[in-house]
Amino acid sequence: MAYFSPGEILETIAMVQMEHFDIRTVTMGISLKDCAHPDIKICADKIYKKIMNYARNLVSTVNEIELKFGIPIINKRISITPISIVAESCESSNYTPIAKA
Repeated sequence: MAYFSPGEILETIAMVQMEHFDIRTVTMGISLKDCAHPDIKICADKIYKKIMNYARNLVSTVNEIELKFGIPIINKRISITPISIVAESCESSNYTPIAKA
């Protein structure tokens, strides 16, 4: 476990309070390559389930970290595999079901 000197703690407090120190963004990357399927509806369902499974607690977890360390975290986001890569195996060229997922 890391130990911080009183000076380091005071320096961090000063950065947060006086210099508006924050963490800009926390990003969760999710690969959707394993969601590819010829049936667009099955593909969309797999994408929805995977994102919900991995990112369900993203905001609450980041908020807990923010409170634990006392440093504001401004943005919480996910980054996914480009849909053009995931959907290239679909028999349909209409990606609307994926967009709605």
